[in-house]
Amino acid sequence: MDAEIGIIGGSGFYSLLESPESIEVDTRYGKPSDRISIGRLGSFKVAFLPRHGGRHTLPPHRVPYKANIDALSQLGVERIISTASVGSLKKEFKPGDFVLFDQFFNMTHGRQDTFYDEDKVAHVGMADPYCSEMREIASDTLRELGISYHKNGTTVVVNGPRFSSKAESRFFSRQGFETINMTQYPEVALAREKSLCYLGIGIITDYDVGLEGEEGILPVSADEIISVFGKNVSKAKSLISEILPKLSSERKCKCKDSLEGAFISH
Repeated sequence: MDAEIGIIGGSGFYSLLESPESIEVDTRYGKPSDRISIGRLGSFKVAFLPRHGGRHTLPPHRVPYKANIDALSQLGVERIISTASVGSLKKEFKPGDFVLFDQFFNMTHGRQDTFYDEDKVAHVGMADPYCSEMREIASDTLRELGISYHKNGTTVVVNGPRFSSKAESRFFSRQGFETINMTQYPEVALAREKSLCYLGIGIITDYDVGLEGEEGILPVSADEIISVFGKNVSKAKSLISEILPKLSSERKCKCKDSLEGAFISH
């Protein structure tokens, strides 16, 4: 059963399609986070997968990222739209704002982060990890919808599931990172290894703990994150629905060519 677009829902984003067909996909890397829902959004056939499982039972470091990306690829997906809750490391990046990631900084450890760790090695370029074509379309659409957003943003990815200490958070802020989250890596890197387009949409749910103490900023809590993200899920769904008709039938970006020159042969 083929699908053209894969949607990965972040915390609080557990469903998208009306009356979908739910299927189970097996991969050589195990089972994905949950059954995959297949249905239509407009003229597009879409595969939806909740990153943490339908009941949010998978912490960030236990998400089966390889199985998730491989399962979507098996279904024929060529483009992925991913949503994630993120904390803000800058005062001007406010809770409720959307962020279109253009860079990530990996601070995770111990995650299975490549498909090429057995028979052959691929050195895949990651200079620009997010699809430029999809980011431009998403930016135009957010502006049209009147949603407060940031066209660019580097997100630092931490292992979780704990939140950062104040010292860690202040360090990340001083590095110039705009947001912090727990799931963008290795998801985006694995998508690139499959030559998939990947659009990362962050929904800012809170100010990270390093900004605590500044006027009007309270410490982060899990309840707050879920509450703010939940209030913005409808906006995310509207955004995705508006993005899809603007996608060209043929990919014109460089994502599809990500494996060219990646292999060293003797």
